[in-house]
Amino acid sequence: MTDTSAPRRSRPLRGMRIVEISTYVATPLSGMTLAQLGADVIRIEPIGGAPDRTRWPLAESGTSLYWSGLNKGKRAIEVDLSSEQGRRLVADLIVSGGRRGGIVIVNSERYPELAFDALRERRPDVIHVLLTGRRNGETAVDYTVQAATGFPLLTGSEEAAQPVNNVVPAWDLAAGLYLAVGLLAAERHRLLTGEGQQVRVALEDVALATAGSLGYLAEAQLSDTPRERGGNYIYGTFGRDFATADGGRLMVVALTARHWRDLLAATGLTGVVSALSAALGVDSGEEPERYRHRKLLGDLLAGWFGTRTLAEAESALRATRVLWSTYRSFAELAALLPESPLMGKVTQPGIGEHWAPGSPVVMDGEQTLPEASPQVGEHTGEVLRAELGLSAADLAKLRENGVIRDAGGHQRDRDPGDRAEHHEETNERS
Repeated sequence: MTDTSAPRRSRPLRGMRIVEISTYVATPLSGMTLAQLGADVIRIEPIGGAPDRTRWPLAESGTSLYWSGLNKGKRAIEVDLSSEQGRRLVADLIVSGGRRGGIVIVNSERYPELAFDALRERRPDVIHVLLTGRRNGETAVDYTVQAATGFPLLTGSEEAAQPVNNVVPAWDLAAGLYLAVGLLAAERHRLLTGEGQQVRVALEDVALATAGSLGYLAEAQLSDTPRERGGNYIYGTFGRDFATADGGRLMVVALTARHWRDLLAATGLTGVVSALSAALGVDSGEEPERYRHRKLLGDLLAGWFGTRTLAEAESALRATRVLWSTYRSFAELAALLPESPLMGKVTQPGIGEHWAPGSPVVMDGEQTLPEASPQVGEHTGEVLRAELGLSAADLAKLRENGVIRDAGGHQRDRDPGDRAEHHEETNERS
């Protein structure tokens, strides 16, 4: 039985209540990150569910694996946001909640009743966290931001003639975490001063900030030589992929002089590379020289890997400090999930039982395990009764008028503060 006498270390945000009105990646990720740390995140969806509920990949039932992955541990209510009464109901929910309520995450300024100024008139200490595409409020998505910020022109093989977008929506992911950080900073400020505020994060700004922090933008301003595609070579150091005799492939990285010495010793190339370095008048122990002569050095190493099996190459590298990994498919990775302490078994309606990640944040040795994502409208009655004090008659009238709906799923009439303990009882690791 879970000890309920004190909050779990892995849920330091227990007691915080957040309303989320969002779609796609960044804002749902922000809400889920906070939910996994203990916040009660109430996701608002239009009647029938948000448009991203059908986004691929899908389970055989048609349930979105994508949506379910980004909304674990939240509660969900179904409201007609196209109606004034529905928007008023959501605004009431946002401004309620006592000292730890009054927080909303949104990725649209579409509805005047839910805008920062309107909410602040009703609750001066409201925290309004907004994601935009661009700083001026114009729309953008991860892939258009990628196109506008130069990275696809450096991605892909050296022979590629066209831009290659990354399949990982990196700017969405980074923006979601920036939103969470901004929200926590604003909540900290509110605890100290009693003041609310709006937090704005623009997707394009996240990409520009990252490009600047990594030196890409300074290089473009100060150098006359544009950076070129490098394939799987790592810019500025030595790292690339190698194929083995049996069709395996590894990524090998030598960041330091120690790594480089170990790699040469493991492959028996110390003497060869020493003689080559002397002939070229360079010191391959220096990181810039390894990068400048990466193709020559890479070809030498490729010859060694190409005459060994994957198992032989792994055995040789395992005895070193070299950084390396075998390339795996998602299917190969999935077979290893039961071994990962990050993963827990979760039973998701429409999907079934499967391994899913909990929070990657480990608090004093404790980590939150995954919870199921909510069905459309699963908690509509529960939330509106508990948070706004609506009666059964009130709820019936709202349903009759089409303002709310409880679409599928059982009602879980429990205190939001009990969600952590409920999770520990129903989603144990196997």
